[in-house]
Amino acid sequence: MTGQDALRHVAVVIPCLDEEDAIAAVVREVLAEGVGEVIVVDNGSRDRTAERAAAAGARVVSQPVRGYGRACAAGLAAVGTERDIVCFLDGDGSDVPAFIPLVVAPVAAGTADFVMGSRLRGQREPGSMTPQQLVAGRLAGVLLRLTYGVRCTDMSPLRAMRTERLVALGMREQTYGWNLEMQMRAAGAGLRCLEVPVDHRCRRGGQSKVSGNLVAGLSAAWKISTTFIRLARHQPAGRPAESAAVPVARR
Repeated sequence: MTGQDALRHVAVVIPCLDEEDAIAAVVREVLAEGVGEVIVVDNGSRDRTAERAAAAGARVVSQPVRGYGRACAAGLAAVGTERDIVCFLDGDGSDVPAFIPLVVAPVAAGTADFVMGSRLRGQREPGSMTPQQLVAGRLAGVLLRLTYGVRCTDMSPLRAMRTERLVALGMREQTYGWNLEMQMRAAGAGLRCLEVPVDHRCRRGGQSKVSGNLVAGLSAAWKISTTFIRLARHQPAGRPAESAAVPVARR
């Protein structure tokens, strides 16, 4: 299967909350990569996020109960069995859709089970990530390496996995611990985990729900921490998962 053929089997899920300024451009950029479908999950927006996403060519799914994990789960449920591979990214314009083929390729080729883009290994626009985000990514990497033997540097939203494999992981986290839970469950199940460098931009509009708000940031940090402790206690590591970082071809 060629790269373009593989992308036609990909559904890209974009969880969104009040991202009307950026979402249309994000959807168009993603569709330009040749993916099979873009699913925008409107997580209770009070603006025109859903309207603009639909006008740009996305299928819009509503999940009015707020929570990042809830939105991701709703998107995954909407994919169903229609697409072989599911890819996630954020709707604020900070993730770079041009890197979707790089993230998807190892999954499509069968050389990795779970692939995540690392913003820390790629090129970042100044100010695109807060110091807290950089530290959190490094800390998660240390904890995952010590617990499961998997190397990673980030908890990036840009990630891909075969749809049926992700469903089988039994994801439960409903808020900001979703990304970390996916990494931990994949590692604990002994899946082949791969990290690739991806670029990162400043958000293209709106306000951050976490990094620009101290209370929300602390709440997210608490949720992520408790997610790690809960899963590390109750999910033993499987066989050592293969992990690596690969060089990125600049566009």
